[in-house]
Amino acid sequence: MGAVRSLRRLSRVALLGPAPRSGVPDAIEHVVQAHRAHHPGADVDALRRGYLLAESSHRGQRRKSGEPYITHPLAVTLILAQLGAEQTTLTASLLHDTVEDTEVTLAQVREEFGAEVAHLVDGVTKLEKVDYGEAAESETFRKMLLATGSDVRVMAIKLADRLHNMRTLSVMRPEKQVRIAKVTSDVLIPLAERLGVQALKRELEDLVFGILLPSEHARAQELVDTHRQGADPLTQVAAHVRSILREAQIDAQVLIRPRHVLSVHRLLRKRGELGPCDYGRLMILVSEDADCYAALGELHTCFVPVMSEFKDFVAAPKFNLYQSLHTAFADASGQVAEVLIRTGRMHRIAEAGVIALGDPDATQPAATPRPPGDGSAVGVGTGERTDEPVADSTRPGWLSRLLEWQSHASDPDTFWSELREELAEDREITVYCPDGGEDAARESSGVLSLPAGASCVDAAYARHGTAAHRCIGVRVNGRLTALNTVLRDADAVQLFLAPASAAATYAPAPEWLDHARTPAARLAIRQWLAAHPGPSDAEPVAATALSDPETRAADVPSGARPGSAAAVVRAPDSAADRTGAPEDTGPPNPPDASEELVTVSAQPAALGADSTAPGEPSGEPAGTEADAAVSEVVGSPDTAVRLANCCTPVPPDAVTGFEVHGGTVTVHRDSCHTAGSMAAAGGSTVSVRWLRHATGCQVTLLAEAFGRPQLLADLTETIAVQGAAVVSADVEPPREQRVRHTYTLRLPDATRLPALMRAMRRVPGVYDVSRAGRRLPAGG
Repeated sequence: MGAVRSLRRLSRVALLGPAPRSGVPDAIEHVVQAHRAHHPGADVDALRRGYLLAESSHRGQRRKSGEPYITHPLAVTLILAQLGAEQTTLTASLLHDTVEDTEVTLAQVREEFGAEVAHLVDGVTKLEKVDYGEAAESETFRKMLLATGSDVRVMAIKLADRLHNMRTLSVMRPEKQVRIAKVTSDVLIPLAERLGVQALKRELEDLVFGILLPSEHARAQELVDTHRQGADPLTQVAAHVRSILREAQIDAQVLIRPRHVLSVHRLLRKRGELGPCDYGRLMILVSEDADCYAALGELHTCFVPVMSEFKDFVAAPKFNLYQSLHTAFADASGQVAEVLIRTGRMHRIAEAGVIALGDPDATQPAATPRPPGDGSAVGVGTGERTDEPVADSTRPGWLSRLLEWQSHASDPDTFWSELREELAEDREITVYCPDGGEDAARESSGVLSLPAGASCVDAAYARHGTAAHRCIGVRVNGRLTALNTVLRDADAVQLFLAPASAAATYAPAPEWLDHARTPAARLAIRQWLAAHPGPSDAEPVAATALSDPETRAADVPSGARPGSAAAVVRAPDSAADRTGAPEDTGPPNPPDASEELVTVSAQPAALGADSTAPGEPSGEPAGTEADAAVSEVVGSPDTAVRLANCCTPVPPDAVTGFEVHGGTVTVHRDSCHTAGSMAAAGGSTVSVRWLRHATGCQVTLLAEAFGRPQLLADLTETIAVQGAAVVSADVEPPREQRVRHTYTLRLPDATRLPALMRAMRRVPGVYDVSRAGRRLPAGG
């Protein structure tokens, strides 16, 4: 209400015209006082000249409310001054409607106030509807975003402008109120959140809430009014907290911060009913960052903390530079109070965001990135722009994304819908994704800012642009994963692209749209699909060539001998064979061939179907006499032994034996999931060892690769060169341009296994070769 009364005084003064007193017109005296509260001793000559030009150019114009038009730029400027904006922003806000609504030209503003003020005024000037028709609103926002890319103060002025318009929206027709409120909710409020201007965001939310949901707003407002009529129980809690912090010698202010109306409504929907302490929070302001944690420690020591409510935004600030410790505690009476702990500097940034920062992009050299937690990143800037272009490293990630994809959205409707969808994301993550790929010299720090919920598809297009059409695989945190994998904060992402020479062979699949969250990815995929209509869009040529068993047969080298992998490749028998990669239970790096074999085993035995151990899969080959030639039961060399088919152990794997029906012992790798299940079920374990003179072994290897012609031929040739005999082989249909080969091989010498695996990894397109283990059942 204080702001409203101030504006009414400004309106009365404006009606009487400027009356200089001590060099400052009466109409801007309140603005000057608010400005000097944040900037003592500031020179206000530019403000004086800006007001005089704005008042004279708007003279005779009135708003729909009947007030002189000059009251609007005055009110916008007062809002910004109260939040700590520097003089350049305030001068531009006084003039922000002159170019749009009066005879004043942008060249005149530039000549009288400089290029910086002219840039800000031009950024918030609307495009004419007569020139752009229905697209005028969306194109105005596009123009504003481009201007914000070089100076975020453009958006600060626009937010203050919209706040004052929302305050006076009641004079508009109801349908126009709803339309403006929806745009404010979908675009301006999310932008206020991203720029960290919480003071404007809260009031805008309440005003929009009252227009779009009037009955819910009235109910929440009634609850707030009823609560204010009685004594606030947080007053006593705050007094107790003050005494605790005083005894701990922590210099702090303890304030009660009332919830705004929409916040009360949200909490009511979440909890069903509100307690006496739910209408506000305690806010503790301290002088140093370390005092935040000291105060937190005292609260958690003296009260019962509600740990589910604890959040540390001091060590890990939000993407809009917001910093605070959030916690809640229950006092002796059982009342739960929520608490915010922050320094005075953190509080200024939390309330005013970029307005308190001036022009943060100009406060330090453009090439110097500023970590979110760096104290230098949140000091009040000088407000002076440099002639150097703003570097992406100093621009917020969300803003860089907007500026990147908007240039590809030529259709205003597409831009408008994508803008709303982008801004609907209320959280941001950071992933690490170096360029790599075709030009390793181009590798950078690879930090990508993406909206929460972004997938590997989004990371590919954010890093490589349209070259991501050739993305054929990805690792996340060192593990191969699908392109539709949703990324988490701090993930390390390694993208694989097909060579540029093969661009015509690879293409994005329509299914990628289901996993793309960012407008840049969606627009690029849609544009490619629109330019290449046809049923084959979903399957790149290289992948299609490997998805047909008959085509794979044609890939067999002409010199392949019977019994080789080329002769026995089969298509999967069922859908179950094609789901997921087998669990790799072996070591990440196979032992080198030079390692000593520490081994021993028993005599051959005829193994039938009844020799399967309890809990062990049946229905597969039961083993061969060669099994008994490589291992034996410790202390009982005559016991019949077989090597388990589920994990195919070979020297020098760590192994365990399990006694099965008929006295036979089945040997499993210690890391085998089946062995773990058998042990958990009470299976009888037997100590076994490898024979020192044992050499031959049978092993199943899983080769994962990017689909390409001649891959099968190259792999089988490599296996043959290493002297391995192929027992069976399986090639699964490609999924997302990746193909999986499974080989069961017999080696004449177990020590050659590491060399074989290394040789297979060197085959072009192969990115992993591992020991295959049996797949776990779903949910296992």
